[in-house]
Amino acid sequence: MPGEFDLIRRYFRDATRSRPDVLLGIDDDCALVQVPQDRVLAISSDTLVSGHHFTPDVDPEALGHKALAVNLSDLAAMGAEPAWASLCLTLPQADEAWLQAFMRGFARLADEYGVQLIGGDTTRGPLGIGVTVQGFVDPARALRRDGAREGDLIYVSGTLGDAGLALRVRQGEIPPGGDMRLLDERLDRPQPRVGLGRCLGTYSRCAIDISDGLAGDLGHICRQSRLGALLELERLPLSAAVRDRVRTSGDWSLPLSAGDDYELLFTVPAARQAEFEREAATWELPVTRIGFMQRGEGVRLHGAQGAQSDRWMRAYDHFRE
Repeated sequence: MPGEFDLIRRYFRDATRSRPDVLLGIDDDCALVQVPQDRVLAISSDTLVSGHHFTPDVDPEALGHKALAVNLSDLAAMGAEPAWASLCLTLPQADEAWLQAFMRGFARLADEYGVQLIGGDTTRGPLGIGVTVQGFVDPARALRRDGAREGDLIYVSGTLGDAGLALRVRQGEIPPGGDMRLLDERLDRPQPRVGLGRCLGTYSRCAIDISDGLAGDLGHICRQSRLGALLELERLPLSAAVRDRVRTSGDWSLPLSAGDDYELLFTVPAARQAEFEREAATWELPVTRIGFMQRGEGVRLHGAQGAQSDRWMRAYDHFRE
């Protein structure tokens, strides 16, 4: 069975392409990187735990992709350019076939966004994954949760609730329906909206990625910006499968609180709506206006016969669920 340093040499040291701003990477106590002079460093970390964030029998290649993608999504929400990543793996055993597949998924996405793996740690124990990503952003274009202003319009990218629907099908809560291949892809291989995040700095000063559900993550913006928000339910962008589920059940929890969407939720000043929407119409990724910021506190729903449920409005909480 290979040892820890054999694993590092085989699977991590040369897993990703080298960047010229990495002065020292894997094989030393710390990595040394060069941050551009006119930028600030953006850093984010996420942990994935077997049995909680994923099942032990998950496809390791998809898991490698997702472990990096959820972190890149945080950089996208700040409008940052990804640069470097660190990976900490706790493994029950040195399963080389599993590691090879995991790193294939991780490295493929890293190469897509020009990210170099520069360090981390491996240890033995229950399967767990920790990733830290670093990037840089012009501080004048950073997208912050406290950047919303009264009257700003609220937009979201892509569609909502697809990953949540796929998860409920897997858990046996509801029967399969719709394009399950597409729904499974949305759950297993989320696409970080890095390009969109970097475009938004021209129009927006406020964004968040939707990891814990639309209503709850919008609630974070409300609290940080000291405002309220009104969401127009009938404007929410839904895939055919999610729309059918909402229509037949009357349950809006999939698009509002299921989470794992990893789309960007952001605000745009009303005075720049026409200019923004003209440019957005040229993008491959659709964005949809779904409400506006207003005085007050918290998120209010409008539409669907005024129906509202506290259960729909909650963000995912690891210590409450």
